[in-house]
Amino acid sequence: MFEFNLNNHDYKYVHFIGIGGISMSGLAQLLHAKGYEVSGSDRSDSKIINHLRDLGIEIFIGQKKENIKNPDLVVYTDAILDDNEELIAAKKLSVPVVTRGVFLGALMRNYKNSIAVSGSHGKSTTTSMISKILMHSDKDATILLGGELEEMKGNVRVGSEEYLVTEACEYKGNIRYYYPQTLIVLNIDEDHLDYYKDLEDIVNTFKEYLSNQDENSMTITNLNEDNNRLIFDSVKGRLITYAQDNEEADYNAFNIQFDNDGHPEFDLKFANGSIEHFKLGVIGRHNINNAMASIIATYENGISIKTIKENIVKYTGLDRRMQVIGHVSDATIMTDYGHHPSEIKVTVDALAEHTKGRLICVWQPHTYSRTKTLFNEFLNCFDSCDEVIVTDIYAAREKFDPTIHSKDVVDALVKKGINAKYISQFEECKDYIEKIIKKDDLVLTTGCGNPDLLARMIVEG
Repeated sequence: MFEFNLNNHDYKYVHFIGIGGISMSGLAQLLHAKGYEVSGSDRSDSKIINHLRDLGIEIFIGQKKENIKNPDLVVYTDAILDDNEELIAAKKLSVPVVTRGVFLGALMRNYKNSIAVSGSHGKSTTTSMISKILMHSDKDATILLGGELEEMKGNVRVGSEEYLVTEACEYKGNIRYYYPQTLIVLNIDEDHLDYYKDLEDIVNTFKEYLSNQDENSMTITNLNEDNNRLIFDSVKGRLITYAQDNEEADYNAFNIQFDNDGHPEFDLKFANGSIEHFKLGVIGRHNINNAMASIIATYENGISIKTIKENIVKYTGLDRRMQVIGHVSDATIMTDYGHHPSEIKVTVDALAEHTKGRLICVWQPHTYSRTKTLFNEFLNCFDSCDEVIVTDIYAAREKFDPTIHSKDVVDALVKKGINAKYISQFEECKDYIEKIIKKDDLVLTTGCGNPDLLARMIVEG
């Protein structure tokens, strides 16, 4: 097992291959703040890369073997392939070369109390909700987010070693390396099928993750998610369940209502039988689940109800999570990170319920493998939309696959009766939206590639 003692500085110089990713950059910033020499490489410049440079971290654009300059430790992201010449050069050195997941797991063991948020959907929102609450408590938490929180001016907060709050992504089985004291499982769904065989494979990975815990840990999970029940027998410590309108759950949300803009409020019955009323600053029924997980995690770690209430309602979301980018012709332009069918569906359904005009969704599919394996599920995402525009697939880490195309999705949507069209490029898409947009319309761009860029293009004109 790889070990990393944050205070010993056994590894004085750490190099990150793929440092521009949101998680990798967060780890790099944390080590830099703790006095480590840090460098890293990525394929291209970005806002994140420029921020790292401003901090004084040495950055290489392009991944070449010459970038490896006698580091004591090399950390690389899962997007790096085995034939990457920088990775090959690193492995020839007599120093540890570990994945981001292995490194985060080792880092986690430095903290007395760690809260890790896992699940197929809602990780970033729930983690940032918890962070918002802890930042206004007496806990000096260290925080690693998968998105940017305005109050943190980024995605990293370096605090004490009493509390660590982080996302725990299951991609490539990374959760197997994590050992949190508070473990949140929001949901388990079919995703990352370029790595996993099927749902059973994913469930088994979560079971292995749970087996890492000790008797003093607690697992917090949604009782209304059927797949979550499949892992209950692997919980070692205390199992805490929550749900909406389900009295079997330890924590149950009921009397759920929404204001005219879609912000929920609800009564929450606690495990001890007490009832408290909560209001949220984000919209959508799905965010009640994220809020419950956040409330429970902070309450069970000693945060007062007063502090939780005051801050959960002030939480207005992460960058690229149902984010309003601006307005054009009295219409609202939003962007979202949703890229899995379940994520997209709950978002468009929540928005449609409170949109006065038309809901126009621009979807940028993310990876060929996800688009192909979840093809039928994607067809059921857009029933609440008045119009759907599908752009080219964002390949990300994958090579071109000629067997799947955005046109295939559009053809199937049209056959299903959805008003859908294929527009390849963002510039053409912007021009089209500018022609059709009307007062009170809502335009949502969604995907985890770069659809936020399109939203900004529309607003900027």
